[in-house]
Amino acid sequence: MSTTATTVIQPRKLMQEPQNAIVDAPIGDWRAELRENGYAVIKGAIPRGKALEYQRKARQWLKSFGNTELDYENPETWVAKNLPLQSSINTFSAYAIAHEKFMWDVRMEPGVIDAFTKIWGTDELIASFDSLNITFPNRKDVPRKGAWEHVDQSPLRRGMHCVQGIVNLSTAGPEDGGLVVYPGSHRLVDEYFDTETDPCEWTSKDLYWFDHTKLEWFAQKGLRPRKVCADIGDLIVWDSRTIHYGSEPTEASNTIRTVVYVALSPAKLASAETVDCKAEVFRKYGGTTHWPHDNVIVRNYWAILPDGSRDPRDREVPLELPEMSDKLLKLAGVKPY
Repeated sequence: MSTTATTVIQPRKLMQEPQNAIVDAPIGDWRAELRENGYAVIKGAIPRGKALEYQRKARQWLKSFGNTELDYENPETWVAKNLPLQSSINTFSAYAIAHEKFMWDVRMEPGVIDAFTKIWGTDELIASFDSLNITFPNRKDVPRKGAWEHVDQSPLRRGMHCVQGIVNLSTAGPEDGGLVVYPGSHRLVDEYFDTETDPCEWTSKDLYWFDHTKLEWFAQKGLRPRKVCADIGDLIVWDSRTIHYGSEPTEASNTIRTVVYVALSPAKLASAETVDCKAEVFRKYGGTTHWPHDNVIVRNYWAILPDGSRDPRDREVPLELPEMSDKLLKLAGVKPY
């Protein structure tokens, strides 16, 4: 008598939502908007004058690579040869930028810390080592990038595990480059994953792309993209389950988009292994993803040119080191609370 072996695929373990402080936020509170729409704008998280000073620091940094031809008043100079290496989404994550003093100063602004404290119900937070975005409108040397909708959370996670943020150091108007979200999509992604995808294909990577075919499922439920407008000094926060992307400025825009990506999470959510990893990245002044407490993937230690060589302008330390205060070291995950 012969038998046929059957392979049983065990279901992957779903990771449930950690505790947060937005569940009971009353209507009218921006946290209720985050809960219902998947995003919110915190007006004046940083005073306008300070935000403009950070914008000046960011632009100084961009001109610190010997690129003397770069002129913020002359669009003809907004070309790749006058800029340090950037990713395809106009962000800078190499050159130790994540640990420049002005970047840490933005993360530690009281209004920024307070917003994430109110989201998570704790002030014992750790930060992502995230990027700087400076997008020049109407660049003549690069093609316009289309929509690239995605969520920054694995289908294996259920509920709100990460809240991302953008600190605006420039105006984000209807025609300017900026965040586009699908309001309410965070409340539907679990249903989409469970009914429209194969669980065997899910991974723990906190990134999932949506092409036009996949987006049609959400469109049939009435969801449409919305450009998020904000002023200088505003903080935009969004649930990582919310479908989103960074839009290019239209031809009508003349705003040089300048934003700092900031994400803070409860330190208690980070495992010992994650803390050790963050400490190593911090010592090397490296950058990570939007996730502060898990899936800490190093973005860049070095700036690598298209030919595979290292950019001779690269830096192993920030141009201006931050003050290694007790507060900063705790936010970096280097020092325990």
